[in-house]
Amino acid sequence: MSLPSPTRREHDRLGKPRRVRKGLYILPSVFTSLNIAAGYFAIAQVLSGSVAEPWRFDNAAKAIGVAIVADGLDGRIARLTNTASDFGRELDSLADVITFGVAPALLAWEWGFRQLPAAMDFDLRTKLIQIGAIATFLFLVAGAARLARFNIQHNPQPSNPGRPGRKYFVGMPIPAAAGVVCAVVHLTNGAPLASWWSAALWIALVLAASFLMVSTWRFYSFKDINLRSRHSFRLIIPFGGLLALGWFFSEYVLFALALAYTFSGVLARVVYSLRRKSPPPPPPYQEASELP
Repeated sequence: MSLPSPTRREHDRLGKPRRVRKGLYILPSVFTSLNIAAGYFAIAQVLSGSVAEPWRFDNAAKAIGVAIVADGLDGRIARLTNTASDFGRELDSLADVITFGVAPALLAWEWGFRQLPAAMDFDLRTKLIQIGAIATFLFLVAGAARLARFNIQHNPQPSNPGRPGRKYFVGMPIPAAAGVVCAVVHLTNGAPLASWWSAALWIALVLAASFLMVSTWRFYSFKDINLRSRHSFRLIIPFGGLLALGWFFSEYVLFALALAYTFSGVLARVVYSLRRKSPPPPPPYQEASELP
């Protein structure tokens, strides 16, 4: 006996979850596209910036900051809606290379070296520009290598049994490294560097961020924060206070957050090294049994 064919309404009911599912797959990619758009805008602002228009460098730093938020949201939304895909992961990595690799590298070079005063010693200025180009290029290569390593391996689980859900990034994530560059630029409101010693410090900071990206040092990933679970309403007080501070004192708050996250990985590495080098405790003393 043949079964009755489904009606049009049943077809619509059966097909609706599938259409919604496709829409959910698009949602994380929308935030990834916003990431790419912010990176493109940042590059355009960097190429148009100068000593006479320092606000363009500040705009570039702000655009990369917006991209950092969008990059965190696309992965979080993909996990919450269970819409992660291979296409989304590859698109996210390509977007990160543009927004957190090319854009901050150009910003670091143009803001920190290319805009050095022309009145500076010609040979010294030329050398700083050349060394700065090498340092920012290493930043870009380190960021690309960091993304490639992340794509082919999984982050290890921590050895601390008391916090089994907590996960770490191996090496500083490239958005965090880009955030360090942008936080420093935003701290000066986009005003380019004007002395040789500040340019030398800038080289050291860019190289340090490059090293942290390719290192095996652990940085907290914030992935254990479960947005689906209930949280105390008291959290709205510190969260709202942090948003207010970030809005009115963004230069100092973002700079402090960038340095705090950077030094968190360095401090964790130092503590780990000290614990590993400490000798094991001696075995408890036991008296020898008496001979018969």
